[in-house]
Amino acid sequence: MLPLEGLTVVSLEQAVAAPFATRQLADLGARVIKVERPITGDFARNYDTTVKGMASHFVWLNRSKESVALDLKKEESKVVLDRLLSEADVFIQNLAPGAIDRLGFEAEELKKKYPQLIICSISGYGSFGPYTDKKAYDLLIQCEAGLVSITGTEEHPSKTGISIADIAAGMYAYTGILTALLARQQTGKGTIMEVSMLEALAEWMGYPLYYSTYGSIEPKRTGASHATIYPYGPFKARDEKFVFMGIQNEREWAQFCEKVLSDPQLAVDPRFASNSKRVENNAALKSIIEERFQDFNADQVINRLEEAKIANARLNTVQELANHPQLQARNRWREVHSPVGPLQALIPPVTFEGIATVMKPIPAVGEHTESILKELGFDLETIQQ
Repeated sequence: MLPLEGLTVVSLEQAVAAPFATRQLADLGARVIKVERPITGDFARNYDTTVKGMASHFVWLNRSKESVALDLKKEESKVVLDRLLSEADVFIQNLAPGAIDRLGFEAEELKKKYPQLIICSISGYGSFGPYTDKKAYDLLIQCEAGLVSITGTEEHPSKTGISIADIAAGMYAYTGILTALLARQQTGKGTIMEVSMLEALAEWMGYPLYYSTYGSIEPKRTGASHATIYPYGPFKARDEKFVFMGIQNEREWAQFCEKVLSDPQLAVDPRFASNSKRVENNAALKSIIEERFQDFNADQVINRLEEAKIANARLNTVQELANHPQLQARNRWREVHSPVGPLQALIPPVTFEGIATVMKPIPAVGEHTESILKELGFDLETIQQ
């Protein structure tokens, strides 16, 4: 039996944050019923067409779900949603602020009608405060949370290359729902919970937040290097490829000088004799390291770093990640069916003993509308209306 088998999740979701939370619940066996607009569906379906005609975001976030198409501006569709919620364990939504209340599904009222229901709302800035109605996209939350101020080079601030604010909010919604399910086992009652993208990402800003608040200094943007550790980051080899590495302590620094650079005396050079000195004189040290690395190509440098037990990595492209030998060796890819045929998908990162996670198809818009409405007791004429 899958851990969440028997649980029903109804999700009025779009884009990334809520779909990321519900897909993880579906991966563990929950029945996730995704409520979408008729015809167009979740607008993330139309972000691009790169996955055999489907959008990459949608393929990533929506396997193992059932899709019901409802026009919630119509009273008949609201009756259907209410019937779904009457039998659900979890209701999650990430519509625009106030939209769910205007549709007649205010959380406090749902709690009175369905005391067993766990109600989760995801928003950009939370349900109250001066920013409540402000539009919230991932890039904008990254800016408001200070992430962009510490990401990029000294000259150019940059966002992260993934939707990290959405992902953070989705992760907290997922774990929050699991927590609420555990609490319900003890109390028999559901709860109302909310997650804001700003607060989720602010939590992930922990180290620079404390550093700045108590140190009265803003962390510097250092690209792929580290603001307070050196050597740490990218170094160019003879074949123009970058090798990334990190020295964590003085023992590793001595090992690096002796076994990688073949220059043990460098370890006691007064300019580099402590981490703070190496940070202070990082330009001179970078020049010395890269001059020595010109004797080797990137693979040779990595071999030397491995022999010296120095942490390192190749700068992989995204395609190289897809073909990563470690993912292949651990058999992390599975075939998932979709409206455009079979697709490859990574299995979830938590591996359970004796439990195989769900990898069911990605639904077409409204693919399960008729079957689910029949299940809820609606007759064919009503369904057609």
